[in-house]
Amino acid sequence: MNKGKLIVFSAPSGSGKTTIVRHLLGIEDLNLEFSISATSREKRGNEINAKDYYFLSAKEFKSKIKNDEFLEWEEVYRDNFYGTLKTEVERIWAKGKHVIFDIDVSGGLRIKRKFPEETLAIFVKPPSIDELKIRLKKRKTESEDKINMRVAKASAELATAPLFDVIVVNDNLDNALENAHKLVRDFINH
Repeated sequence: MNKGKLIVFSAPSGSGKTTIVRHLLGIEDLNLEFSISATSREKRGNEINAKDYYFLSAKEFKSKIKNDEFLEWEEVYRDNFYGTLKTEVERIWAKGKHVIFDIDVSGGLRIKRKFPEETLAIFVKPPSIDELKIRLKKRKTESEDKINMRVAKASAELATAPLFDVIVVNDNLDNALENAHKLVRDFINH
């Protein structure tokens, strides 16, 4: 199988990685396709199975782990799994496209370790933890407890930033989008 490139975007929740990934997916000449992650968490809002995530029960997820069907996976919170199915990457590569990931920090680093030459791992850094909390509250999708849990996790995630190939600070969205586009374009064309 002809392997494409793997573009990993990781960041604490609320850093803007999803906005950046969506922007890059709209740039046709990058030839990117989004890797849909699998998760055992409940759907939020208008999320659609096989578009936003592959929604699995915790039992189904654990069965796929046991059968070695994941490229990477993580129990992010208790019985709350996220992962990348091997079949998802194979599906995208079979179309002759490059895979772009919007993925948690541990998962992003695992993909980089498995495919060091094919992967560009980008860490999206928020301007500050305070700004991160403001962004999470503005979403109005989670309880205060859940937000506090994400903020506490963000500190540990920020410490992993130097392990990534490059850090994009998202203190100005237009600059972050432009910087990310240039990094991805240069990596794909290299």
